[in-house]
Amino acid sequence: MTENWSDSDPGVMSFPSGALVRGRGLRNPLPPGPTPTFALYLLGKQPPTTEWEARWLPWPDFRLPKDRRQARLAFEEALTRAAGERVEVACEGGRGRTGTALACMAVLDGVPADEAVAFVRRHYHPRAVETPWQRRYVRNFAADS
Repeated sequence: MTENWSDSDPGVMSFPSGALVRGRGLRNPLPPGPTPTFALYLLGKQPPTTEWEARWLPWPDFRLPKDRRQARLAFEEALTRAAGERVEVACEGGRGRTGTALACMAVLDGVPADEAVAFVRRHYHPRAVETPWQRRYVRNFAADS
């Protein structure tokens, strides 16, 4: 059974394949409407327990993931699951780490790495992917496999 977002749900971004993923900042209240069935939390410390299945990817604020291989696997899992589930990707503010993860997922979904940041800024948030090293990480993501 497919349980997916609507592209009109708050924070939901559509990928070229049609996969829908919600990005959000955890410091904000949970948006109205359906809850995720799976979430990827990008935080420097372990996230609180949720009612839905969740993965924690250790990732300090304004930095890069602590383990790049683990990050790639987490992004691949989130994108794969988004084909039939309500997937959420979130950090504290919902822009830097979340935008970086969404941009890497866009690369996995076929967006050229040098266009992925602009793609996420156009389709998710205009200030997504906040730091120069996050932008470089996205540009180099395809080559770092």
